[in-house]
Amino acid sequence: MTLLLAGDIGGTKTILRLVDATTTVESTTIQERLKTLYEFRYLSGDYPDLVPIVKLFLQAASEQLGYIPQPERACFAIAGPVVNQTAKLTNLPWGLDAQHLSKELTISHVTLINDFEAVGYGVTGLPKSDVLTLQKGQPQAGSPIGVIGAGTGLGQCFVIPLTNGIKVYPCEGGHTDFAPRSELEFQLMKYLLAKHNIDRVSVERVVSGPGIVAIYQFLRDRNLAKDSPLRVSTEIAEIVKEWEHQIGLGDVTVDPAAAISQAALEKRDSLSEKTMQMFVEAYGAEVGNLALKLLPYNGLYIAGGIAPKILPLLETPDFIDAFSNKGRMKPILSKIPIHIVLNSQVGLIGAAVCAAIL
Repeated sequence: MTLLLAGDIGGTKTILRLVDATTTVESTTIQERLKTLYEFRYLSGDYPDLVPIVKLFLQAASEQLGYIPQPERACFAIAGPVVNQTAKLTNLPWGLDAQHLSKELTISHVTLINDFEAVGYGVTGLPKSDVLTLQKGQPQAGSPIGVIGAGTGLGQCFVIPLTNGIKVYPCEGGHTDFAPRSELEFQLMKYLLAKHNIDRVSVERVVSGPGIVAIYQFLRDRNLAKDSPLRVSTEIAEIVKEWEHQIGLGDVTVDPAAAISQAALEKRDSLSEKTMQMFVEAYGAEVGNLALKLLPYNGLYIAGGIAPKILPLLETPDFIDAFSNKGRMKPILSKIPIHIVLNSQVGLIGAAVCAAIL
């Protein structure tokens, strides 16, 4: 039995999974060759470090399995930058070091990777039921795989198939410049420049959860969307105002991006509908930009927390039209398969895949 430990380590929660990688059952994906033995979720803030969480997890796993598990390798996906196998979480006062973790946990090989890098490993291990195909394209085995995902930020990475596996390369594409494509988007950029007193706008400021709210504020403040029925319009407006009031005061109790997107899906608020139309078009355009840079004929995967929640909006012509609207390059983009990742644990799956192949 080859035991692996996978972890998705975030500022709010830590999810650990114990995996058996010795299964001999024939399978079609890496994920299917990794059998989950035990999994549990912890509140990260309740612990001073990752080590006590892992020790508690392994003890609980031993009670469940009837033997004391000793993982041979571990991979932890970290919500923050990883440099020389050390990391500091963005929203948690933890300093993680792979060598220290290996020693404290008596695990011979511990790897730290960025959480979106883990998503890159994870998409290669997903069954067909965990993805929704927006564009079939013309898949070419051996070509690169692109991954992009809007959530709190905008993650991007790419995957290169190797003869003995894969290699994932993280990048900071979400911090490239936002490129307006219409007069309305130019006005949005000018609004963001003035509002935040900055000299450039990154695409992440528009294509992300906070970007949804920024677009809504822009349309609201510039009176650029028709009013919807007062009751519903007031409901969404109050959520956004409450969020604006709570910024910087501690815990935020409302999620305006979720409220706006849900109102748009239900067609309850024209301001929200216009907001999400602009968001979807900007998202599609950025996915198209990534596609042109990578030519990922092996597949372009849209991950992140937002995409599965707004599927009907991504399935409208707005998204694909914005994706493919690249002039003479449009025929090339029509050949690239586009998939939406539906499994919210793709990062945890990726950590297990990484532990298995590295």
